Amino acid sequence: MPPRPSSRASLCCGVLLLIALTGCAGDRRQPKVEGDLNGNLQLTGSSTLAPLVSEIGKRFETLHPQVRIDVQTGGSSRGIADATSGLADIGMSSRGLKESEQQGRTTWTLAKDGVAFIVQAENPVLELSRQQLRAILTGQVNDWSELGGRQGEIIFINRAQGRSELELVSDFFDVPVKEMRADLIAGENQQGLKMVANEPRAITYMSVGASEFEASRGVPIRLLPLDGVEASVATVAAGSFPLSRPLLMVTASQPTPLTKAFIDYARSPEVHDLVRQLSYVPITL
Repeated sequence: MPPRPSSRASLCCGVLLLIALTGCAGDRRQPKVEGDLNGNLQLTGSSTLAPLVSEIGKRFETLHPQVRIDVQTGGSSRGIADATSGLADIGMSSRGLKESEQQGRTTWTLAKDGVAFIVQAENPVLELSRQQLRAILTGQVNDWSELGGRQGEIIFINRAQGRSELELVSDFFDVPVKEMRADLIAGENQQGLKMVANEPRAITYMSVGASEFEASRGVPIRLLPLDGVEASVATVAAGSFPLSRPLLMVTASQPTPLTKAFIDYARSPEVHDLVRQLSYVPITL
């Protein structure tokens, strides 16, 4: 028979094996990534885009622990201006850039959305024509009974200056902003949603995606069709909803490696689940 190893030799071999295994396990738990991203990114702009970008940012931070993503709202015009001036690394815009805004800027489409008129869920009016909506915008119609609803003043909640929805609706209905009626003004989407949910006589307009998402969560609002087309993520995706728009990220100079990495990730199939969860339409590159 071969000689048995001494207990001391066995102990030493066991300790060395344990150290080796522990080292391997430690390497698996804390991998070192050469050249991993680090730094801070500042994004400002559209309140329509902000919830989606915030969720994408959280997932990106998980993948890159040395990165911090800060998302602030303030409207599409602010996002474009901040990206231009360098106050933000990326601007968020829920409208296409005007001709005067295009030079020296690059846009990256993140998703698609539409703009719908919404009323309180108890409002009996189920549909309004383009002409009727234009009459509300200009103040030519002031009572719901003139539109087939219950008697009561129409409380029109317009959107604040700098909001993409204001400019889109102004262009679509060919009504200059200065001629649009405003009983109340809403800035952020959530502000407008709460105002309509709490007032049966109110009407406003905002993101199809944000409105559909909140309605699915039980907020008492209803999206009105436009030109006979249902206001929904499905009709926006199909290209049949008449008032649709791109959701953009804007940069004013050559993106840094960190900025470009985040833009690429935000436009990738890896976040399409987040885009759909917030009721927007993913893009296909």
